[in-house]
Amino acid sequence: MAKVIGVRFKRVGKVYYFSPGDLKLTEGDYVIVETSRGMEYGEVVIVDKEVSEDDIVAPLKTVIRRATAKDDRRVEENKRKEKEALEICQKKIEKHGLEMKLVDVEYTFDNSKIIFYFTAEGRVDFRELVKDLAGVFKTRIELRQIGVRDEAKMMGGLGPCGRACCCSSFLGDFSPVSIKMAKEQNLSLSPTKISGLCGRLMCCLNYEQEHYAQMRQRMPKVGSAVTTPDGEGVVLENNMITEIVRVKLTLPDGSVDVKHFRLDDGKFKIPAAPPTPKEPEPEDELDEDIEALLED
Repeated sequence: MAKVIGVRFKRVGKVYYFSPGDLKLTEGDYVIVETSRGMEYGEVVIVDKEVSEDDIVAPLKTVIRRATAKDDRRVEENKRKEKEALEICQKKIEKHGLEMKLVDVEYTFDNSKIIFYFTAEGRVDFRELVKDLAGVFKTRIELRQIGVRDEAKMMGGLGPCGRACCCSSFLGDFSPVSIKMAKEQNLSLSPTKISGLCGRLMCCLNYEQEHYAQMRQRMPKVGSAVTTPDGEGVVLENNMITEIVRVKLTLPDGSVDVKHFRLDDGKFKIPAAPPTPKEPEPEDELDEDIEALLED
């Protein structure tokens, strides 16, 4: 086990581990660390955490120093320059007639590189654009193509629920999401109902999936026969949230009645079902179109 701190370089981004060395840091402090991109300025979001060696990307680097007021001013100056670079790059894209959408610009802390993030339908030959930008900024230029989910994470916005997008407010990484999750949660398969601003399946489909998976193993299947104190019946519906089973009963006089039974109150019995082979995990469908998924 190693004692580490967690540092985040973007407001909502992945957390990276570093050794605090002799520094006594608290959450919210800003530090200067060395990364593969050079010197970086980040915020401490985790302190005094012990993690196994397997969770650490070797070699574990040590925090160089606590950020100073001069470092803070440099970060603010970089943000100002990023806005200017965004406007310049947009004009250069129009000049070269490239089919690409500029999303964001990032200056590295030490100004050794400028990264331009963009989206495009396919591959873009931006070699001439890079040369043009390098001539303007006199530093290393990197153009990085990103997906629609990353674009939504950077741009932000409000989801169908009326709250800020999860990806831009607290999600550090994207988790696999599949159309099977929507089916198992009895959600509408209308693309407008289960897709986010990015046009892909909403990340929140994954939040309750574990609960639904557990309840499917405990609750009877719809259409299966069950025994209740009021006689034999057939399952009409399962409510995975309230854990209530809706059963259609055929009474002795031939009439039909529908009653509700709680799963754990012991009022009905579920016949033991033969073991079924484990289904393969759904494939990650993050980058597939909703329409294509619904054809399955």
